[in-house]
Amino acid sequence: GVDVKESGGGSVQAGESLTLSCVSSGSTMRSCMGWFRQAPGKEREGVAAIDSEDAHRTRYAESVKGRFTVTIDNALNTLTLQMNSLKSEDTALYFCAAKRGICWSPSLLASQYNTWGQGTQVTVSS
Repeated sequence: GVDVKESGGGSVQAGESLTLSCVSSGSTMRSCMGWFRQAPGKEREGVAAIDSEDAHRTRYAESVKGRFTVTIDNALNTLTLQMNSLKSEDTALYFCAAKRGICWSPSLLASQYNTWGQGTQVTVSS
């Protein structure tokens, strides 16, 4: 089946930037694509989502608005999350997810997605 794989995590200082990438083994066309994160002891939360057919249709968690940017390159089947001004509370395991089919509305609900990567760790030190 089609899967997704994340890369780009690492350890940085507060205020620095990181870029996460997610490559899909299948086409990203006609999909909702999203980034989620899970910190130890916390539930998985939606960070950013995008409609692969219209990259202007995005949704962000309030905690990352103005700092994170999600983009998609359908030619490369790649989803990207640019993370700027990182904070210690951004520390988490970050997951890429896909919901195949028409993206009626980019969602930050994990239950809406049916394809998940293994995650990439982001650690921010203050």
